[in-house]
Amino acid sequence: MRLRTFFKSDQSISPVPCALSPAPLISAAVPRDEDNASIKTFQPASARGFTLIELMVVIVILGVLAGLIVPRIMGRPEEAKQTKARIQMESLETALKLYKLDNGTYPSTEQGLEALVEPPTVGELPRAWRQGGYLEKGKIPKDPWRNPYIYLSPGIHGDFDLVSYGSDGQPEGEGKNRDIRNWEFE
Repeated sequence: MRLRTFFKSDQSISPVPCALSPAPLISAAVPRDEDNASIKTFQPASARGFTLIELMVVIVILGVLAGLIVPRIMGRPEEAKQTKARIQMESLETALKLYKLDNGTYPSTEQGLEALVEPPTVGELPRAWRQGGYLEKGKIPKDPWRNPYIYLSPGIHGDFDLVSYGSDGQPEGEGKNRDIRNWEFE
């Protein structure tokens, strides 16, 4: 087998095993530097690193994106709290319905939501209060703003009304202070 070379005849050539060759006996011709006796390496343009300008452009683009996106995300925590309040209220509604299935009536306003975790001792006493209560964690959750839920039974808008007064804890708020009411759920 003859190696074809494209080097000047005064350069010495030493065979170097080729990594891509199927057999280890085949080698490629690589020019050797007479003075240094080391193999010359050639780097293609794709193997070099990034320039400072390229890095600065990427940093500026990331800064612009962060400037546009972060303000939109920052308004979401209040929306998340309102959603959490709805979910908690739906869970309380389910527990109240189970209470009614066992006892024939909903807890009165006087008995409150506490009737879901402890047998009531006032008003109409339940016939078959479930051992362990009606809420999984054994306690009544507070709304996401750490205020108690308002419970009325019989309710003005249905068998019972559940209300969270929102972030301000006061009735009839708007925006982030908006009341969350169970009769307004879809």
